[in-house]
Amino acid sequence: MAQPRIQYKTNAQMRTMREAGLVLIKALDAAVEAVRPGITTAELDKVFAAVLAEAGATSNFLGYYGFPATICTSVNEEVVHGIPGSRVLGEGDIISIDGGAVVNGWHSDSARTVIVGAADPEDQRLSDVTENAMWHGIAAAAKGRFVGDIGAAVDDYVSSVPGKPLGILEDYVGHGIGSEMHQAPDVLNYRTSHRGPKLKPGMCLAIEPMLVRGGIETKTLEDDWTVVTTDGARSCQWEHSVAIHEKGIWVLTAPDGGASRLAPLGVTPVPIP
Repeated sequence: MAQPRIQYKTNAQMRTMREAGLVLIKALDAAVEAVRPGITTAELDKVFAAVLAEAGATSNFLGYYGFPATICTSVNEEVVHGIPGSRVLGEGDIISIDGGAVVNGWHSDSARTVIVGAADPEDQRLSDVTENAMWHGIAAAAKGRFVGDIGAAVDDYVSSVPGKPLGILEDYVGHGIGSEMHQAPDVLNYRTSHRGPKLKPGMCLAIEPMLVRGGIETKTLEDDWTVVTTDGARSCQWEHSVAIHEKGIWVLTAPDGGASRLAPLGVTPVPIP
């Protein structure tokens, strides 16, 4: 079977994706700042949507295969694709907020995890390890030769963390991004013998590890969207969209292009020419 073609972007197209990324940063900032005990996930969706509207951007989530909101709000045992609604956040909940923005037909995609109020230390560890794993994957996109090097870097980092092992979900992975939200290639979050395509200038990738405190088995609820851990263990997601160009990489959905988090990993991101 033929593999889906990878879309290689021009510098101008990637600069437009950066514009979408900057809008998305503001929208996620607003949604994260609004998180508190007593707020509903639907209210968080309204906060996010208002920032997109003010910027003149559109949502790539709303209407995607019928998805009814502008963000995914996945709480506690919900892994991905949680639908915002009447659920009220409580003290100690862990919520992953995943959203995207489109500017002039070019997409951005990013996710952050927030703990509501006082954090269980193990939940904080889960979020910290997931976020760090994402940055190790992004560094591998800069230093590696193949897309598979990203998953290997994520896997190697997570496996090296002391303490109780955390599971890396295998059913849901990262992806290419550009004139559509989901494109080739798949970006795995774990090590395999398959190297994947070569990392080349013009590639834009959404790198998004999802980790769990328990087993990696999942199921989809009756709404046909919300994915939960079958054992009820808590989960976490972090995601950034990353552009690879002839001068280096630039994290499209990080304010500083990823400079502060990549420096300790030996990578200096370069703005898109």
